[in-house]
Amino acid sequence: MQRLNIVITGHVDHGKSTLIGRLLADTDSLPQGKLESVKKMCENNARPFEYAFLLDALADEQKQGITIDSARVFFQSKKREYIIIDAPGHIEFLKNMISGASRAEAALLLIDAKEGVAENSKRHGMLLSLLGIKQVAIVVNKMDLVNFSEIAFTKLKVEYSEYLATLGIKSDIFIPISAREGVNLIEHSASTPWYKGPTVLEILDSFKSVEEKENDDFRMPLQDVYKFTRDNDDRRIYAGTVTSGELHVNDEVIFYPSLKRSRVASIESFNTPVKNSVKESEAIGFTLQTQIYVRNGEVVARADQSAPKVSNRFEANLFWLGTKPLELDKPYKIKIGSAQSTIYLEEIKRVIDGDTLDHANEPSVGRHEAACVIFRVHDLLAMELFAENQKLGRFVIVDEYDIAGGGIITEVLEQYTTRRTKALHVSDLLVDKASTNADFEEELFALLRKHFPHQFPTDNIG
Repeated sequence: MQRLNIVITGHVDHGKSTLIGRLLADTDSLPQGKLESVKKMCENNARPFEYAFLLDALADEQKQGITIDSARVFFQSKKREYIIIDAPGHIEFLKNMISGASRAEAALLLIDAKEGVAENSKRHGMLLSLLGIKQVAIVVNKMDLVNFSEIAFTKLKVEYSEYLATLGIKSDIFIPISAREGVNLIEHSASTPWYKGPTVLEILDSFKSVEEKENDDFRMPLQDVYKFTRDNDDRRIYAGTVTSGELHVNDEVIFYPSLKRSRVASIESFNTPVKNSVKESEAIGFTLQTQIYVRNGEVVARADQSAPKVSNRFEANLFWLGTKPLELDKPYKIKIGSAQSTIYLEEIKRVIDGDTLDHANEPSVGRHEAACVIFRVHDLLAMELFAENQKLGRFVIVDEYDIAGGGIITEVLEQYTTRRTKALHVSDLLVDKASTNADFEEELFALLRKHFPHQFPTDNIG
């Protein structure tokens, strides 16, 4: 059965947890007895029952009435399975919202019909845009508080559509609901006879999942290489999780950015029958017909398919959450796939103020601001445009051991050549040569002369 990752977000108290709780209850997706036990708990504590209590399990959330972390729940319709991510709405928990939304393929964004479009409603719309989530439905909740007024619904729809247009998002999907009353969640309601569009469940089933895409090229970020020595086991297993496509025994593979290549000798997995192929989302290892030296973080692709892009410079849409501004030429850590490296901000093309949502001309990117920027990486990395591969087109930035920002790659730029990238390339070649040829002095100096001509001039090699 297909699976879809979907994030549900919106301003605090606009009804996200209530919506999810009601969906789970109305589709019999809760564990047996869960609904009754929560209702009994509320009765024993003289509290009115809320569907949100089905999700808000943390003690601090119960006390404060706000969702602090991203809660993952599993839900199933007749069409497929869902991993629904309930992302925090409070401004202080935007970092957790990024963590949740970064895994999503589609989104429901809730807006309170009575309160209207809040500043955080705009921030979350901007964030979904920056993370490249194109499948978005706007769910106008608490319609019972405005007497299910078509006029109130239409006014809010026009206002928020105009804002989304400024972000380059066109969303014609606005659904009037009452999560608490179950209006327009599973079935159409007599309370909104004027609404002829899809229910929430129908719109969820209409979204496309990554698994529905055909002919995706094989990609696997290399997590580690395992070498065995006991009992004359000389296997070298290249391990990771497949992000897209399929791999088969005897396929020729190329590692990027090193460009090492070989053929798959076997596919290895723990406590499973022998496999001759592997597909997306499977965590596996494989052995090669020839031994090669590669580094963790490289991306494995099939030789008969398109290659990932390799560079140390790229343009990106970024949302910044660091306590300190993002500064030019300051070293940060970046994580793309399984790769990690040092990164520098090379250029700020434009900044969107997180409070006013206006464009700003500033030399740095402040907390809760979004920006279009250019980064320079210390090492060559294999990467993808987000539009072509979501999992290798997203990245996270770490500042002093804390997640400080995230975004998507919009353009891969011409690489900036450094002594380090040259040295890494030469060292990889030497390791390969040393493992296959005991006498490679002449080739060694040829490589040194090619990549470091000033340090190793031809007439000084004797």
